[in-house]
Formats: sequence, structure tokens, C-alpha cells
Amino acid sequence: MPRRVTAELDLDLGASVDLIFQITAAQGAPLASENLTFSQGDRHYAPTELVDQAGSRLHRLTADQGPLSVRYEALVTGLAHGPRTSDLETIGYLRPSRYCQSDEVFAQARRQFLGLSGRELLAAVSSFVASTVTYTPGLSTGTDSAVTTLSTGQGVCRDYAHVVIALLRAMDVPARYAACFAPGLEPMDFHAVAEAYLDGAWYVIDATRLADRRSLVRIATGRDAADCAFLSFHGGYVGLERMRVDAVLEDAPAAEPDDHETLVRIA
Repeated sequence: MPRRVTAELDLDLGASVDLIFQITAAQGAPLASENLTFSQGDRHYAPTELVDQAGSRLHRLTADQGPLSVRYEALVTGLAHGPRTSDLETIGYLRPSRYCQSDEVFAQARRQFLGLSGRELLAAVSSFVASTVTYTPGLSTGTDSAVTTLSTGQGVCRDYAHVVIALLRAMDVPARYAACFAPGLEPMDFHAVAEAYLDGAWYVIDATRLADRRSLVRIATGRDAADCAFLSFHGGYVGLERMRVDAVLEDAPAAEPDDHETLVRIA
């Protein structure tokens, strides 16, 4: 299943700034080709690549004041092979985090999903979030959490993922956040999904129902959105003047729609 993914960011830097990007396919993705550039006019920056324990690739550089152009393109083929999950990691993914306050939704989760476990629990949580949250671009803020979203009943993909994660952790299921490229997503953007750990493997839950889970390309993995931001910076002003993200399937045969019930892993 070849997938061509691209990301274009045009930034305005108010001073020399320390920049950290997470916009590339994660470590382990089978890449037929890949190109990542950072440029200011004729000047090109060579970033430092850092890889975390989950395989997320971070690219760090210090750029001078002025416009910065960021371009990424890759052709992803075949199946990804990410690092194995350790017992220590699963413990971390059971704990509350900044945007996934499983301790605050504990009572609700225990009432809502009493007696459920395994696949049945994953399906019930996915269905509950899909039916109670309305996808509402523009009204969610970068500081909204699972508790906020449960209260307002609206959000975007990151908010859906946070609610799923918080409810699963409250039910003693390790759950984590994944930022992805999502072919066919509408509106197109970086996408966020939840993953639940069951029987030694991570399975995708996309309660937005907006993307085919079978074609996702992992970018970053973490406890919640705070770990997976496509851009973080320190030391000065950064303005995002333009951003374009795209992901398409190349020469893929027609397939049945994703039923969002079958257990699926990020490929």
C-alpha cells in the first residue's frame, strides 16, 4: 500500500529560535524515498535528528530571524516495524496525563462500561465517543482536555483521541496518542488517533471515523498531544504563516470501507 505524504510549513521567526519538529514518518516506516529541507532563501539548515523510545523522530535546529520554509515528502511502502513496547511503557500509558485525566473520568468510565473488557470494551468506548462528540473545527483550543471535551461535546481529532485514551486508562487499559498522516482525510491535516494495548499489541481507535485506519502513517507517539506536537519552539516568536499537509494512496486497489470495529494496527 504505497502512500505519498507531504508537509509544507512557512514560518516567520521573530528572532533566532530553537525549533523542534515532528513531521516525518516515524522510525521503522519502510521508505522508498524521503526528503526533508529547512531553508531561508539560499541558506539550508541541517537539523539534528533525535528518536524517542516509541520511534518518533524529532528534528531540531536553531534558525535565524526571518522566513523559514519547511518541506517534507516521503513515499511509504509496506508495513512499519516499530520498537517493542516495554512493561515500563505500558505502566506510563495507564497513568493520567496533561490532556487525558483518567483519574477525573474514572467514575464515569466505571459506570458507562461496567462489566466490559477486551475487544468489547474497545468497541464500546469508540462507539460512545463517536456518538457523543461532534467534530467541530475551529472551536477547540490547544489547551482543551478530555474533561473539557466531555463537557462541551465538541472537538477535533486530538480531542476525540484524548477522550478515548482517558476512558480506556480509567478502565485499566494502557492507551496512547498517535499523530499520523491519513490518506483520504477530509479536511486534510495532520491526524490524531488513540491506540489501545490488548494482548501484546497496539490497536487503533479513531472515534472521528474520518480516516481509514489501515492506511495511516505514524508520525509520533506519546501520552497525549503534548508529546506529539508537530512544532515546538523556545527562545522567541514563531508565526505559522502557512501549512499544507497531504497524504494519498498510490496505485491502491479499491477496498471495502473501514468498519471501525475490526482490530487494526497502524501499518
